[in-house]
Amino acid sequence: MSDSKTAISIDNSGIDPQTNFSLNPTFAAVVDARMARRKFLKGSVGAAVAAFIGGNLAACSSSDDGEPTPVVPPVAGPELLGFTAVAASRTDGIVVPQGYTARAFLPWGTPLTGSYPAYLADATNSGADQEQQVGMHHDGMHFFPIDTRSGGDSSTEGLLVFNHEYIDNNLIHPNGIDTVPRIADEARKEIAAHGVSVAHIQQQADGSWALVNNSPFNRRITGATPMELAGPVRGSSKVVTKYSPDGSRTRGTLNNCGNGYTPWGTYLTCEENWAGYFANTDATKPREHSRYGVSGSNGRYFWETATPTADIYQRFNASTIAADASGDYRNEPNTFGWIVEIDPFNPDSVPQKRTALGRFGHEGVIFGKLEEGKPVVVYSGDDSTFEYIYKFVSSAPYYKNTAGGHLLNDGTLYVARFNEDGSG
Repeated sequence: MSDSKTAISIDNSGIDPQTNFSLNPTFAAVVDARMARRKFLKGSVGAAVAAFIGGNLAACSSSDDGEPTPVVPPVAGPELLGFTAVAASRTDGIVVPQGYTARAFLPWGTPLTGSYPAYLADATNSGADQEQQVGMHHDGMHFFPIDTRSGGDSSTEGLLVFNHEYIDNNLIHPNGIDTVPRIADEARKEIAAHGVSVAHIQQQADGSWALVNNSPFNRRITGATPMELAGPVRGSSKVVTKYSPDGSRTRGTLNNCGNGYTPWGTYLTCEENWAGYFANTDATKPREHSRYGVSGSNGRYFWETATPTADIYQRFNASTIAADASGDYRNEPNTFGWIVEIDPFNPDSVPQKRTALGRFGHEGVIFGKLEEGKPVVVYSGDDSTFEYIYKFVSSAPYYKNTAGGHLLNDGTLYVARFNEDGSG
């Protein structure tokens, strides 16, 4: 076996290529047409009114007797927030208004679970260490008061749940990422730096916040954590893999960007630019790969090349290798691109990928107004170029006392269409 390495360049922009080439008008085009239409109508109606009522009334803003036009006092605006604005600058750092302070809290590498391995400034922490530490590049987050489940709203103690969208390849290892095949433990560390952290935090006497060490709630959910596929896709032939021949399970959540939370007190993390982590070198890719931008050469971080080889890394190679899908990972990309529900108050719970909410580059999720006895309505958007906005309406009605994740498993998913007249 050759020990030679090949130099590589990592695209860490986190931006997936445009993959929607439909002829549907973009939102910008709809808005432009709408504004042009309004301008035309305004001009046409104005001319018609002037012709109909004559010039004298059309210019009635001036008084015939020379009296000054009454001045209407301005309506008082909202009160200001009470601090001096921060001046614009090119300072590469955190700048806060006078009288305020900012301090780092739960940064990457913070010991969170297990044996609480210390973060090492020289980046020599192992993959196993990273699985017990706060992940990299925080994104969407939500604070759950510690007494949420009993109807409380504590503001001094709770669970902070936050996403880790991507990694910084120049910082995560002493020498960065520059050659392939990848070293297995480096890939393990990178996969562990993705995902979600659940941190039990408490306000201290001096007003600062601190992690509650050894709390049973502290938890890392990574790019390798076992998860369930829930909803209409569960059991589909399109999600059959070597890991899950019955199409019911997958491992991990990646590129977690925006987030949301449910009325029943769980966290929703959104998988955004997930397609770039996989590679499919087949001569012809299935539509569910090409439509989302799965690479035809290599994954974003070349995890599929990790050596010593292991199933946990080979799953990022979505090429056709075996006789059928139960023998390889041709369908592994199809188990990503979902909204994942996590119960932060049950550290033994298995995260659920809610497939009824749609598969795309999710950027945030929010519930509409809740009404007893009526369906749950959930809005989400695709953050990729020229994509869409979606609305999910549950089949089952919402009742506060019995509400739960099952409401997100069955319903109708709508895509928004906007018209030039302002309707949709």
